[in-house]
Amino acid sequence: MTVAGLLLAAGAGRRFGMPKALVHHEGRLFVEHAADALHAGGCAPVVVVLGALAADVRSTAALSGSTLVDNPDWESGMGSSLRTGLATLPSAGCEAVVVLPVDTPGVTAAAVRRFVALASPSALARATYDGVPGHPVLIGRDRWAAVGELAAGDAGARPYLARHEVTAVPCEDVASGADVDRPEDLIT
Repeated sequence: MTVAGLLLAAGAGRRFGMPKALVHHEGRLFVEHAADALHAGGCAPVVVVLGALAADVRSTAALSGSTLVDNPDWESGMGSSLRTGLATLPSAGCEAVVVLPVDTPGVTAAAVRRFVALASPSALARATYDGVPGHPVLIGRDRWAAVGELAAGDAGARPYLARHEVTAVPCEDVASGADVDRPEDLIT
Protein backbone atom coordinates (compact mmCIF):
# COMPACT_ATOMS: atom_id res chain seq x y z
CA MET A 1 0.00 0.00 0.00
CA THR A 2 1.32 3.42 -0.96
CA VAL A 3 0.95 6.21 1.58
CA ALA A 4 1.92 9.73 0.56
CA GLY A 5 3.26 12.43 2.80
CA LEU A 6 1.91 15.95 2.40
CA LEU A 7 3.91 18.76 3.99
CA LEU A 8 2.14 22.11 4.20
CA ALA A 9 4.94 24.70 4.09
CA ALA A 10 3.50 27.66 2.18
CA GLY A 11 2.66 30.21 4.88
CA ALA A 12 4.36 33.54 5.48
CA GLY A 13 4.65 32.91 9.22
CA ARG A 14 3.36 36.37 10.11
CA ARG A 15 3.32 35.66 13.85
CA PHE A 16 6.79 34.14 13.66
CA GLY A 17 8.19 37.01 11.57
CA MET A 18 9.25 34.85 8.60
CA PRO A 19 8.10 31.78 6.66
CA LYS A 20 8.42 28.85 9.03
CA ALA A 21 9.74 26.61 6.25
CA LEU A 22 12.96 28.65 6.49
CA VAL A 23 13.30 28.60 10.29
CA HIS A 24 16.60 27.10 11.48
CA HIS A 25 16.25 24.86 14.51
CA GLU A 26 18.76 22.37 15.87
CA GLY A 27 20.94 22.73 12.77
CA ARG A 28 18.22 22.17 10.17
CA LEU A 29 15.37 23.99 8.51
CA PHE A 30 11.85 23.17 9.69
CA VAL A 31 10.95 22.10 6.15
CA GLU A 32 13.88 19.67 6.01
CA HIS A 33 13.04 18.10 9.36
CA ALA A 34 9.37 17.63 8.46
CA ALA A 35 10.09 16.20 5.00
CA ASP A 36 12.65 13.81 6.49
CA ALA A 37 10.15 12.67 9.15
CA LEU A 38 7.63 11.85 6.41
CA HIS A 39 10.22 10.01 4.27
CA ALA A 40 11.70 8.08 7.21
CA GLY A 41 8.20 7.29 8.47
CA GLY A 42 7.43 5.39 5.27
CA CYS A 43 5.66 7.95 3.11
CA ALA A 44 6.22 7.96 -0.63
CA PRO A 45 5.83 10.21 -2.45
CA VAL A 46 6.37 13.20 -0.20
CA VAL A 47 4.81 16.38 -1.57
CA VAL A 48 5.90 19.73 -0.14
CA VAL A 49 3.52 22.63 -0.81
CA LEU A 50 5.36 25.96 -1.03
CA GLY A 51 4.16 29.55 -1.21
CA ALA A 52 5.83 32.44 0.64
CA LEU A 53 9.45 32.75 -0.47
CA ALA A 54 9.12 29.52 -2.46
CA ALA A 55 12.24 30.32 -4.51
CA ASP A 56 14.27 30.75 -1.30
CA VAL A 57 13.01 27.42 0.06
CA ARG A 58 13.86 25.71 -3.24
CA SER A 59 17.39 27.15 -3.28
CA THR A 60 18.13 26.73 0.44
CA ALA A 61 16.47 23.56 1.67
CA ALA A 62 17.79 20.03 1.13
CA LEU A 63 14.59 18.39 -0.15
CA SER A 64 15.85 15.82 -2.63
CA GLY A 65 13.39 12.99 -3.02
CA SER A 66 10.43 15.29 -2.36
CA THR A 67 8.06 16.72 -4.94
CA LEU A 68 7.83 20.50 -4.60
CA VAL A 69 4.53 22.12 -5.58
CA ASP A 70 3.72 25.83 -5.56
CA ASN A 71 0.40 27.04 -4.16
CA PRO A 72 -0.43 30.22 -6.07
CA ASP A 73 -3.15 31.02 -3.50
CA TRP A 74 -0.99 30.47 -0.41
CA GLU A 75 -1.96 33.85 1.06
CA SER A 76 -5.56 32.61 1.50
CA GLY A 77 -4.44 30.14 4.19
CA MET A 78 -3.69 26.50 4.89
CA GLY A 79 -6.92 25.31 3.25
CA SER A 80 -5.66 26.23 -0.23
CA SER A 81 -2.35 24.48 0.46
CA LEU A 82 -4.18 21.34 1.54
CA ARG A 83 -6.30 21.43 -1.65
CA THR A 84 -3.21 22.05 -3.79
CA GLY A 85 -1.38 19.12 -2.24
CA LEU A 86 -4.31 16.72 -2.41
CA ALA A 87 -4.81 17.60 -6.09
CA THR A 88 -1.31 16.29 -6.87
CA LEU A 89 -1.86 12.91 -5.22
CA PRO A 90 -4.38 10.88 -7.28
CA SER A 91 -1.91 10.45 -10.12
CA ALA A 92 0.54 8.97 -7.62
CA GLY A 93 -1.80 6.02 -6.93
CA CYS A 94 -1.80 6.50 -3.16
CA GLU A 95 -4.21 4.81 -0.75
CA ALA A 96 -3.90 7.54 1.88
CA VAL A 97 -1.90 10.62 2.84
CA VAL A 98 -0.20 11.69 6.06
CA VAL A 99 -0.58 15.46 6.38
CA LEU A 100 1.91 17.48 8.41
CA PRO A 101 2.26 21.25 8.80
CA VAL A 102 5.80 22.60 8.70
CA ASP A 103 5.54 24.21 12.14
CA THR A 104 5.53 20.98 14.19
CA PRO A 105 9.25 20.22 14.54
CA GLY A 106 8.64 17.74 17.36
CA VAL A 107 6.86 15.25 15.09
CA THR A 108 9.09 12.24 14.48
CA ALA A 109 9.32 9.43 11.94
CA ALA A 110 8.11 7.09 14.68
CA ALA A 111 4.87 9.06 14.93
CA VAL A 112 4.46 9.07 11.14
CA ARG A 113 4.93 5.27 11.05
CA ARG A 114 1.88 4.86 13.30
CA PHE A 115 -0.25 6.52 10.63
CA VAL A 116 1.29 4.63 7.72
CA ALA A 117 0.35 1.42 9.57
CA LEU A 118 -3.31 2.54 9.75
CA ALA A 119 -3.60 3.60 6.12
CA SER A 120 -6.53 2.56 3.96
CA PRO A 121 -8.66 4.38 1.37
CA SER A 122 -11.27 5.19 4.04
CA ALA A 123 -8.89 5.99 6.92
CA LEU A 124 -9.28 9.09 9.06
CA ALA A 125 -6.92 9.46 12.02
CA ARG A 126 -5.24 12.22 13.96
CA ALA A 127 -2.43 12.36 16.48
CA THR A 128 -3.18 13.17 20.08
CA TYR A 129 -0.76 14.40 22.71
CA ASP A 130 -2.04 13.70 26.22
CA GLY A 131 -5.55 13.72 24.77
CA VAL A 132 -5.15 16.97 22.82
CA PRO A 133 -5.64 16.64 19.03
CA GLY A 134 -2.63 17.50 16.90
CA HIS A 135 -0.60 16.41 13.88
CA PRO A 136 -0.02 14.40 11.82
CA VAL A 137 -3.40 13.60 10.30
CA LEU A 138 -4.10 10.56 8.10
CA ILE A 139 -6.68 10.95 5.33
CA GLY A 140 -7.72 8.03 3.14
CA ARG A 141 -8.06 8.57 -0.62
CA ASP A 142 -11.86 8.13 -0.52
CA ARG A 143 -12.07 11.27 1.64
CA TRP A 144 -9.78 13.63 -0.31
CA ALA A 145 -12.47 15.32 -2.40
CA ALA A 146 -14.73 15.99 0.60
CA VAL A 147 -11.80 17.24 2.70
CA GLY A 148 -10.81 19.59 -0.12
CA GLU A 149 -14.34 20.95 -0.43
CA LEU A 150 -14.37 22.00 3.23
CA ALA A 151 -10.76 23.24 3.44
CA ALA A 152 -10.82 27.04 3.58
CA GLY A 153 -8.80 29.78 5.21
CA ASP A 154 -6.46 28.56 7.91
CA ALA A 155 -8.73 25.68 8.97
CA GLY A 156 -7.21 23.02 6.71
CA ALA A 157 -8.90 19.67 7.38
CA ARG A 158 -10.40 20.80 10.70
CA PRO A 159 -14.00 21.30 9.39
CA TYR A 160 -14.02 17.80 7.90
CA LEU A 161 -12.50 16.22 11.01
CA ALA A 162 -15.13 17.91 13.19
CA ARG A 163 -17.94 16.26 11.21
CA HIS A 164 -16.60 12.70 11.10
CA GLU A 165 -15.43 9.96 13.41
CA VAL A 166 -11.67 10.23 13.71
CA THR A 167 -9.35 7.57 15.11
CA ALA A 168 -7.20 9.08 17.86
CA VAL A 169 -3.57 7.98 17.71
CA PRO A 170 -1.67 8.75 20.93
CA CYS A 171 1.83 9.97 20.03
CA GLU A 172 3.13 11.67 23.18
CA ASP A 173 5.51 8.77 23.81
CA VAL A 174 7.36 9.28 20.50
CA ALA A 175 6.85 12.93 19.56
CA SER A 176 5.81 16.42 20.55
CA GLY A 177 2.88 17.90 18.74
CA ALA A 178 3.52 21.50 19.75
CA ASP A 179 2.90 24.06 17.00
CA VAL A 180 5.56 26.74 16.74
CA ASP A 181 3.75 29.99 16.07
CA ARG A 182 6.27 32.48 17.50
CA PRO A 183 10.04 32.37 18.10
CA GLU A 184 9.49 32.07 21.86
CA ASP A 185 7.66 28.76 21.23
CA LEU A 186 11.06 27.23 20.41
CA ILE A 187 12.44 27.94 23.87
CA THR A 188 12.24 24.75 25.87
